[in-house]
Order: sequence, then structure tokens, then C-alpha cells
Amino acid sequence: MNTVVNHQTEFIDLGLIEYQQAWDYQTGLFNSILEVKSSNRTASEVNQRVTDNYLLFCEHPHVYTLGKSGNEENLLIKKEELSAIGATYHHINRGGDITYHGPGQLVGYPILDLENFFTDIHQYMRLLEEAVIQTLAEFNLSSGRIKGLTGVWLDVDDSKKARKICALGVKTSRWVTLHGFALNINTDLSYFDKMIPCGINDKAVTSMQKELKHVVDTNEVKSILKEKLADLFKLELR
Repeated sequence: MNTVVNHQTEFIDLGLIEYQQAWDYQTGLFNSILEVKSSNRTASEVNQRVTDNYLLFCEHPHVYTLGKSGNEENLLIKKEELSAIGATYHHINRGGDITYHGPGQLVGYPILDLENFFTDIHQYMRLLEEAVIQTLAEFNLSSGRIKGLTGVWLDVDDSKKARKICALGVKTSRWVTLHGFALNINTDLSYFDKMIPCGINDKAVTSMQKELKHVVDTNEVKSILKEKLADLFKLELR
């Protein structure tokens, strides 16, 4: 357990960035935190170092990612056909099944040492969802959770109408988080037709643009969501 906690969190907007490049970047930050935690285990109390926290926002070019427990059959297009639609494919180490990232979708990667905040993965997931739910409410979109499913959904009380607007997938090691959430803002939803989203074949996917029937200001969403995350997690953003 950390003897010195740190709520300061560096916020970095990476803009539009290739998935592999963002993966390498966040993995480097993740490993740097683990290295500090490892050295603290054998250091005296006076030599303990604080662990850093990061919140990354970005968008990716079209890409499909498959979690470690995912089923490749949930990708409905042959891998050799991906280049024709300008997409790539990555098998990664988060939980969950297949998901899509692309332009118009806000991806958030919180790389936090939860020992600086709380040590509860369930609470971590629920607070990520809550930040999105509160953000959508600012745009008069009512959303919520569906029992047994991660992410944020619209029309949660109607199983036939329920549709996902934000996907979550995380990995943790020694209370340090990796991966995060993907909120559909002005996303080209046709790319979801090439997969079974998160392995769930009886629920639709939507976006803020589709629900509101107009293009949404991505920067406005970023600004609101960043503040919701800071408030819920008690992050001191810099």
C-alpha cells in the first residue's frame, strides 16, 4: 500500500493517433508506474516515491481490437479485407471481447495507481460509467447501466430498444489501470456492422450524433467528461 498518496493527474490529449502508437505510449506510462511501485517495496519510508497518474484522451483511425478472452469469430469481415475499409486489427490484453475504435469516437485511457484513490475495481468501472452518464445528461441524453453488462446504454429498461453508446474494457496490475472507455460521439456506425460488438449480438450500437440528429462538438464533450472524471475520482488535473 502506498505510504504517500498522489491525486495529481496529468491530462494529455493525444488527438488522432494510430492505435499501436497510443498503445505503446500508454504501456510506457503504465510500466513506469509499476517500476516505482516495485522499488517502493524495498525502499525505506523516507525513500518512498509517489506514483504518477495520467488521463489520456484520443481518437483512433478505424481499428478493431479483440480482448484476451474474446472470440475472433465476432469479427465478421476477413482480416485480409480490412485494408479495403481502411481498418486495422489488434489482439490486446484487456478484458472483454471485440470492439471498434474510429474517428468521431472519444477514447479515454486513465492510467491511475488506484492505491492513490481506492482499491476497488468494481468501483473503478462504475465511476467510469457514471462520468459518461453524467456527461450525456448535459446533452439531455438519458443513459444508464444494464445488469450483467459493462458500458453505458440508452433505453436500459427496454431490452429490445437498448443500445450501447459507450464501451469499457480495462486491465489492472498491482492496482494500476490500463485501457479504458470509448464514447461514440460522431462515430461512423457502419463499422460496427462488421463485428458483433463485445460479443453481444442482440443489442444495437448508437452515437450522440445519431440520437441528437446533429453533429456534436467533440471538444465540448471532452471538456465536460474530463471535469466529470476529475470530480468523481477526485483527480487534481494538470
